Amino acid sequence: MYDAIILGAGAAGLMCALTAGQRGRRVLLVDHADAPGKKILISGGGRCNFTNIGTAPDRYLSQNPHFMKSALGRYTAQDFLDLVERHRIAWHEKTLGQLFCDGSARQIVDMLLDECARGGVEIWLGDAPRVEHGDARFRITCGKRVAEAPALVIATGGPSIPKMGATGFAYELARQFGLKVVEPRPALVPLTLSGEEALFRELSGVSTEVTARAGKAAFREAALFTHRGLSGPAILQVSSYWRHGESIAIDFLPNAEPGWLLAAKRARPRVTLRKLLGEALPDRLADALAEKLALPTELANTPDRRLEDAARALADWRFAPNGTEGYAKAEVTVGGISTAELSSQTMEARKLPGLYAIGEAVDVTGWLGGYNFQWAWASGRAAGQAV
Repeated sequence: MYDAIILGAGAAGLMCALTAGQRGRRVLLVDHADAPGKKILISGGGRCNFTNIGTAPDRYLSQNPHFMKSALGRYTAQDFLDLVERHRIAWHEKTLGQLFCDGSARQIVDMLLDECARGGVEIWLGDAPRVEHGDARFRITCGKRVAEAPALVIATGGPSIPKMGATGFAYELARQFGLKVVEPRPALVPLTLSGEEALFRELSGVSTEVTARAGKAAFREAALFTHRGLSGPAILQVSSYWRHGESIAIDFLPNAEPGWLLAAKRARPRVTLRKLLGEALPDRLADALAEKLALPTELANTPDRRLEDAARALADWRFAPNGTEGYAKAEVTVGGISTAELSSQTMEARKLPGLYAIGEAVDVTGWLGGYNFQWAWASGRAAGQAV
């Protein structure tokens, strides 16, 4: 018998377990993997981008854009950073508020496990649980082991990165207990291009800073051409907003002033567009864009209207992705257990007292750069204080 059973020993589950355990609750943490925190260990290139100091609700996608405000407001990036510093883990800030370990992501997992041990949390690994509910109690069966508790927390994440053992188990459980699920799809994922845009396949490995847009969302970061399409931070960011059948827009010269090409014509009439692009972009990309724009002559011999058209194209270059690289390459999942089913204060299901859902299992998805970890810490803390 336990006070709370938490399914999933990832970021959210570990935070929930240590919080509840240190409140004196008898906690069981269960994971079908053979070790806790596996996705934490591979995050941030093995250094774990554990939070972002710019965390704010507008950096998250959800059908309810207000749902995450309560949890994020009560457990902030600074709160987690304080925990990291108490454990004397050295860290550094990269670009855009992203915080990483100086050493290894293993330090974050060890920190969380140390905190769980302080709270007397029991951990079962290696068996997928079967879950039942009756008489206001949840019963789980893991092989020959059986446990019961009045509170059950779903913290099993989404299906992104299946090679790490990720599955849609959270959604199956939610439906088992009558909770709605917002249709999941891969997010923070490379986009694929069709053969019609094959010219850009020749650019595999080329990276440059751009502004990428999908719908109303825009991100200025690096984009990378791959043999399958587009990747890099800017593309991963807009992928969360992109839908099949839509295009994405790329501004290849985000520093360019309005009218820059006409100004160049007046200042340097003998220069070619290819020469100008080569001064701002990698050579192979400059070659490909100049070829597409088909303006081989000197600017002095090119009509102003054609130069204006070229400048507009470079600022709003359209790609029509035919898909993504799927859950195998997706860092997270958009969609999940509907926030309409949950209390934003406690993460408890409205229809079934004692059932909670946290982290990536819920329809809350952050931007690239530590935001999803901060949601895991905040939602895990909220549920851990409630169970």
